[in-house]
Amino acid sequence: MSSTPLAAIPSPRSAPTFRGRIGRDARSGHYAVPRRYRLHLSTACADGLRIAVTHSLLGLDESCPAVFLSAVPDCPSGGHSALRPLYEASAHRYSGPAAAPVLSDDWSGRIVSTHAPDIMRDLARHFGEGGPQLYPCGAESEIEAVERLCAEGIEDAAQRAGAAGVEQDERDEALGRLLETLGSLDRWLDGREHLIRDELTAADVELWVSLVQLDTVHRNHLDAAAVQRIADHPHLWAYARRLAAHPAFGTHLDLDGIARRHHAHCRGLEAAGAAVQILDWAAHAADETGACRS
Repeated sequence: MSSTPLAAIPSPRSAPTFRGRIGRDARSGHYAVPRRYRLHLSTACADGLRIAVTHSLLGLDESCPAVFLSAVPDCPSGGHSALRPLYEASAHRYSGPAAAPVLSDDWSGRIVSTHAPDIMRDLARHFGEGGPQLYPCGAESEIEAVERLCAEGIEDAAQRAGAAGVEQDERDEALGRLLETLGSLDRWLDGREHLIRDELTAADVELWVSLVQLDTVHRNHLDAAAVQRIADHPHLWAYARRLAAHPAFGTHLDLDGIARRHHAHCRGLEAAGAAVQILDWAAHAADETGACRS
């Protein structure tokens, strides 16, 4: 596998996206060597939570250490001061936010990638020997479909359904799209433990984090009736509870951090749905792990 050149690509958030890839040999530039790479994550961030769960499922504490950052970035620009040297070494005259997540190369002191899907795939393919097959052979198209469904049908739809300053018919259309997505997933999960292939895969990580975001972030901007309709998908939320009790999932559930990060960044109005919690995430995580990350 050849590596994408280490270059900054502008993104809507103004921070560059680095798309280097870990390959199999020296020709790739970033080839797979245990303890060469380091993760920098905030589990209060959805992408950081996805990577942290993947990292734990694969058992990569030794081969690819992870540094956990504060829930709320400590720089006025919205980045983390601890990541500033990496960004400045990786992008000429960089002045934007030093945002997480980051996969860095300890050999060069530069950023390999800030793109969560690439990071998750490279960790699984090059350091995940002996762990679960999170990206089983032939399942890539299914996993990509789940990623799109979660991004568009759950997270984007939920955000638009609760957006301030948007016409009511637009919010209603977004809520309808969200409920349609949840309904199809609920029917699909009836009698199933996992989303695809009857085994734990990256698709489960993707969906679980989207459900966490839906109940801990987007719910705050929806009315109580909408939240009750969202909660009325028993197979889907039972699935979310089961995964929360898995140590690789539940130990990274920083509920207080998610709330603080949301309040620090969100400019929307709190709605009646804020009081209607769908799951007691802390209790379900504690069932198996005994404690949640604080």
